This record gives sequence, structure tokens and C-alpha cells, in this order.
Amino acid sequence: MQRSCPMQPAAAFEIRFESLVHGGVAMTFPCDSEGQVDLDAMSERTRNDYFFARGMIGRQYAMPQVVRRELH
Repeated sequence: MQRSCPMQPAAAFEIRFESLVHGGVAMTFPCDSEGQVDLDAMSERTRNDYFFARGMIGRQYAMPQVVRRELH
């Protein structure tokens, strides 16, 4: 299961936080090739989810990876 948080429909990359607790679960956020997200473009809920994932690195989530976004 993947929880995707849309922010920029055309974003080619996403920063991906894999769960250390639940295998196959991740939180993803659109970003640039350097892993920078546009916080101003995020909704309040998405921004809170992003900060939560960052704050839980090493506890609930692995170090994030910047990956090319899968286009559906």
C-alpha cells in the first residue's frame, strides 16, 4: 500500500518514505530531482504528513529516497 500525496501533477520525481513497521507501505511526496518539496503547494494535511514522515525517520520510516515518479 502506498499513500501518495499529490502536489504537482507534472512532478517527475517523488521522495519516498518506506515504513519500517509495515512492509510495502510508503508515504510519497512529489519533489524535484534533489528531493526538495514545494511546501507552499501542499495542503495543510499533506504538509503535516510530510513533516511526520521526516520526524519519524529511523523509528517508523527508513531514510527517504528520491525516485522517478511512476506515471499511471
